[in-house]
This record gives sequence, C-alpha cells and structure tokens, in this order.
Amino acid sequence: MKLFSAITLAAALVAMPANAENWTAQAQKHTAQLEAFEFGTGETMPITMTYYTLGAPKRDTDGKITNAVMLLHGTGGSGTSLLRPLFGDELFGPGQPLDLADTYIISPDNLGHGDSSKPSDGMRLDFPRYDYDDMVRAQYRMLTEHADVGSLDMIIGTSMGCMHSFVWGPEYPGFVERFVPLACNAIEIAGRNRMFRQMIIDGFEDDPDYDEGNYGDAADLETGQLIYANTLILAGGNPYRLQAEAPTRDAAIEALHASQEGLKARAVDPNDTIYQFDASRTYNPAPRLSEIEAPVLWINSADDFINPPGLGDPEALAARMPNARFVLIPASEETRGHGTHTAAAIWKDELIAFLEAHPEAGE
Repeated sequence: MKLFSAITLAAALVAMPANAENWTAQAQKHTAQLEAFEFGTGETMPITMTYYTLGAPKRDTDGKITNAVMLLHGTGGSGTSLLRPLFGDELFGPGQPLDLADTYIISPDNLGHGDSSKPSDGMRLDFPRYDYDDMVRAQYRMLTEHADVGSLDMIIGTSMGCMHSFVWGPEYPGFVERFVPLACNAIEIAGRNRMFRQMIIDGFEDDPDYDEGNYGDAADLETGQLIYANTLILAGGNPYRLQAEAPTRDAAIEALHASQEGLKARAVDPNDTIYQFDASRTYNPAPRLSEIEAPVLWINSADDFINPPGLGDPEALAARMPNARFVLIPASEETRGHGTHTAAAIWKDELIAFLEAHPEAGE
C-alpha cells in the first residue's frame, strides 16, 4: 500500500533531497494491449497494462530480455511508486544492487491501478471484480506478450506486490529466479487486516453520495474520503516515529490534520479503491508455499500495524519454502511502519547479502 509516515504525509510524497534522482522522469512509459483477457469471474474483455522501464535490456538469441527485474507496487499505488528517491536512490545507481548498467527495471501499473484498465475508465461497477490471481496473470501476459521477457531475474514486491510474489511462485514455476517480498503475510487476509480493508470499502459504499457507484466528483464523497484517510494514517504509521515527531497533544492533532488534508487534496476514486482493497479476498498462498523453489528474501518490519510480528508465524511459513529466509526489522525512529518497504536504505544490506548468496544463473 502507498503508506508513508503519517506526519506531514502530503509533504513527504512530494519533497525530496536536493541531490535526489528523478527516476520517474528517466523512465520510459509503455502500453500493452491484452486481448481477450479472461478474469477469474469468467468474464472476458481486452485490457490495457501500462508499465515503466529503466535501464537497458539485454537479449538472448531469441530476442527475449534476460536481465529484467520487476517491481510490484502496493494497493492504491502505481508503477511510479517505487521509482521514488527513497527507493531508487539506494538501489538504481552505479554499484548498487539494481545498477541500471546491468539491470532492466520493469514497474507496471497493476490491473485496477494507474493508467492500466480500471473501473473509473468508464465501466464503473460493470468492470469485472478482479482479484490477485487476475492481477498476476495480467503481469505475466504483459511480460511475455508485450515486453519480450521470457524470465525474470527477480521480483521485488511491496505490500500488495509482496503478496503477488507468493502468487507468482507456485503459478509460474521457474519463471522468476529470485523473490524479495516486502511487508506482507502469506496467509488468508482475515482478522484485523480484512477489517481495516472493509472499513475503507464500507466508508465509500455507505457514503450518502456514493449512489451505488454512480457518483459524480469523487471529492464530493467527503465521509468516505475521510474514513479512507483516517484508516491509512492509523494503519501506515510507525508509533515510535510518530511519537518523536509529534511529542505533544497539540503537535499530534496538528500532524493528523495535516495528513488528512494531504490525502484530501488527492481524493481517490471510490470504485477503483473499493476494487483495490477487495482484490485480496481470494488470497491465501499458505497451502502452496512449498512449491516456491526459487530463493526468497522475505522482509517485514516490527512496527507494521498491518502485518504485526508473529501474526501467522511467518518464520514457520518461510520454512515451508525450500530456499527462503524471513527477516524482521526491529522498530525504531528510522523505520516507517508499513511504509518501511519503500525505505530501501533500511533493508538494502539484507538485499545485498541475498544477491551475493544467490547470484543469478551465469554470474
């Protein structure tokens, strides 16, 4: 999910250090048309998948790209979510783990997000009710039918993208050489996790201006937008960091209101958001984890409200995979709650060690 520190959230999304790279501006944007895409509901229709690329592709004798790493964003994000300096400045530069001299980055707007096909394109609630299986199938078709990718060196996925990794492994064995899932769990979405998603869904559907999905301006759904904002602020924040940044009652209230205003200024489309948060309804990779034979580096943070330590026993789940390691990052004022997944400096050393231990074929 696109969650950052709840304090001054709006500023955090746009501010960057003076020496930060603008990776989004450097990226090339592509559009893939996928004909006769079959959804799990049985509906079939053409869809569009948009994706961004960085770096230069290397090709085999058949013309297939051999050095591709796919980045998968979280719920409500887009293909540019992981092209931010907080992520890219630590990974994409010379000598860094995803050095663009050797790595071809592919970062899609996933189904239902960004400029890829979604309800707000015009179909509204007539758009097929996609799930994570559909989203992964769309990624696979985008790669193989349009992007000339015959295999992936690695998938790095955050939050929803983290969960997509656990769908990819059993569904397309041998296609991905390494997985780095960040900030998720590998069990059915239930309990508090499902509850906070349902709060957002109900917040929009119960808004008096929702009109069964036929609303006008998304910003007019003030109740739904406020519930959405409050839920993300609560679920995405690091309590240690928030305490340090807002150590008094007045500072906390001011910071909350600033975050609410920041989210209000970027009102989300209610139908798109409902679909995005409901897409996890069929997710439960636990029974098939043993089928994931590729090396896996699974990283969560201890201050993640959405995936708290010990929930589902991730160490035991990781042990089901033949070649997986689970890492829990201790909470600190430097971690960012659920959003630690995007702060690459915090976990980059783990990634470097993982890549050294599991070099790609031919290295």
